[in-house]
Amino acid sequence: MSGNVSAIGFFTRTRRAGRIDITDILSWLWLIGGTLAVLVPVLWAGMSSLKPEAEITRFPPTLLPRTAIQVEVQGFDKPLSLWNVTVDGETREMAMVRRIGLKAQMVDPANPGKPVSVDTRTISPVQRLTVATQNYTDPLTRFSFLTFLKNSVFVTFVATLLTLIVNALAAFALSKYRFRGDKAIFVLIISTLMIPLTVVMVPAYLVIVGVGLVDNLWGVIIPTVASPTGVFLLRQYMLTIPDELIEAARVDAASEFRIFWRIVLPLTAPALAVLAIFSVLWRWNDFLWPLIVLSSRENFTLQVGLNAFQGEFSVQWHYILAMTFLSLIPVTLVFLFLQRYITTGIAGTGMK
Repeated sequence: MSGNVSAIGFFTRTRRAGRIDITDILSWLWLIGGTLAVLVPVLWAGMSSLKPEAEITRFPPTLLPRTAIQVEVQGFDKPLSLWNVTVDGETREMAMVRRIGLKAQMVDPANPGKPVSVDTRTISPVQRLTVATQNYTDPLTRFSFLTFLKNSVFVTFVATLLTLIVNALAAFALSKYRFRGDKAIFVLIISTLMIPLTVVMVPAYLVIVGVGLVDNLWGVIIPTVASPTGVFLLRQYMLTIPDELIEAARVDAASEFRIFWRIVLPLTAPALAVLAIFSVLWRWNDFLWPLIVLSSRENFTLQVGLNAFQGEFSVQWHYILAMTFLSLIPVTLVFLFLQRYITTGIAGTGMK
């Protein structure tokens, strides 16, 4: 009960006790608008992923997944769709035989006779709520979605693990050791943030070709391990760790690696969690670099594999939406698990 009270108190708290200020109203509008801007596209993608293929492109669009009802009509080989038609002031359900421009030929499904010509602007389809589960089952059974998912999980997990280790080692050296040129090296690392990705893409690809990692998942992982953002984030956080703690460990004859592994890393956990979230988002959503490096379908990551549903003349939106919605689940779980470290980790980078 206290949890509910505190939550209500948080959302109803105002700048001045017992009085609503204009800043409170603007804050509420900003938070509600931001929440809707993020939530509505995800909700729309989730609901659309349950629609049949023909319903996704229907105009005007509907939020709930619905499909037209089809019935068998005597004298017709294929099932006909049902429509609400007003004939002689009476609205009834009729089956559409054919549609030509603004006119449609309709028959009574119970007593088919001569087709009646009606204006298509005055009719509406008879629909029912339908969940197109095949949008999810078909890619899992007929296509290589599980292979794409496995490759993405491998790339994301290994790249994130290596990113944390490599960047933490570099940040430890730049924050806790004093040597000639340490500031220049740090500035050089940070300055690489200003280099566009397109500038280094061709040289990086030539290096991958030279070491024989083309069409290999390691060719996707290794070039992305060293991150100037990660070095900056971890170095700034490690500067807040007292040097006296490290000196005390050295007095106790602890090796430098033991100091790094047993003292510095545990204390840097909030910043590592923030970097882990960033790395997971970067690797999981990366499309351009895997598209360049990988050529075999069995090595495709999820984002590259989803591109296979887009052909030259048609796009299988029902499969793309379903698989895209599934691909949001792992990233969302990682974020929910590590979100409590975000504020602490980012705030700690600017304390010194």
